[in-house]
Amino acid sequence: MMVNKQRFMTARQAASALGISPATLYSYVSRGMLRSERVPGDPRIRHYREEDVRRIVERKEFRKNPAKAAAGGLHWGSPVLESSLTLINQGRLFYRGNDAIELAQHTTVEEVASLLWIGDSSQAGQLFARESLELPQKTLTLFNKNSDLGPIGRCQQVLSLAGASDLSAPNLTAAAVAKTGARILRLLFSVVCRTSVSTPLDAALARKWMPKRIAGARAIRAALILCADHELNVSAFTARCIASAQATPYEVVVGALAAFSGRRHGGASEDIEDLFREAEETRQYRRLLARHLRKFGYIPGFGHPLYPDGDPRGRLLISLAETQGRRSAFAFAEELIHAARTLTGEHPNLDFGLVTLTRAFDLPSEAPTALFALGRTIGWIAHAIEQYAASELIRPRANYVGPAPMS
Repeated sequence: MMVNKQRFMTARQAASALGISPATLYSYVSRGMLRSERVPGDPRIRHYREEDVRRIVERKEFRKNPAKAAAGGLHWGSPVLESSLTLINQGRLFYRGNDAIELAQHTTVEEVASLLWIGDSSQAGQLFARESLELPQKTLTLFNKNSDLGPIGRCQQVLSLAGASDLSAPNLTAAAVAKTGARILRLLFSVVCRTSVSTPLDAALARKWMPKRIAGARAIRAALILCADHELNVSAFTARCIASAQATPYEVVVGALAAFSGRRHGGASEDIEDLFREAEETRQYRRLLARHLRKFGYIPGFGHPLYPDGDPRGRLLISLAETQGRRSAFAFAEELIHAARTLTGEHPNLDFGLVTLTRAFDLPSEAPTALFALGRTIGWIAHAIEQYAASELIRPRANYVGPAPMS
């Protein structure tokens, strides 16, 4: 699917960004380095694609300082790996060319997993029809064992034990890993539900969390699908690094969960929940958010570098909270959104949407983290499949900036 919406810059903005004169800018266009288009309604004025300008700037930086430019690729910079899984383009998210927002509303979790793992959603039934892994009794007892670890810690414990019991785990062919992925996904849902589950997986969560509101499975399904993948975030990159060393899919997911648990990734929902609780106590929304802004430099749950006009994932989850959840919870979230917009102009992101959904459906406090981790497991396995096929060890070089060697 092609994405037609583009961002443009004026001639002055483009020339300034490139550090050149308007005359040189026009020569860039004539040499095919830069695309210009007529401004609708005023054919005398032309504007320039921001994507082209950014690419030229990055090339200049690379020629000037290759080490610095390469390092910049690890910080929201130029792409560092090829992938056919996820595209983020002009405020939209696509899984293998399919709009993720549409998938979240019209497909199943298993179909999205099949799409990302083998490129064919129609194979979901066959892929997930396999029997679950026979687990040792020690693993099964963890389903119901009281633990202060939370869902992430419990999942890591069970994965380590289950991986050692799965004789197929070392088979790293694409077809084998997809089957292993189905076992892993069902296993993790079982850990969160504290009982063995079958498909559809979202319905199992709904029965556990909302036994009297099975219709809420639609919102849970949407959240899981929207969390499935997001290009090379820190946990997905971790998964690819581990997979590149030929570790098993179980070990890949254990490592990815470790990266995910950090407060700047999956753990961000805890800060947002704290913000909601503080707001309920004070009711001074704007003052509270301003205090967070002064203290941390940002407001938890708002803004995303890849979505300057708003995170579509958060937008859909908030919409579902409004139409299907508890109205008062949505109205409260709207008050916070309005206050944040007046202070920073930023929009709510996926993490804010997950917390809003949790409150609107009265889900358990671990729901935002669990939904995010369970959904993202689909993406980690997909990245592992790609990396296994690449057969290359991810091993970048460091730009040494320490003291010079002693003579």
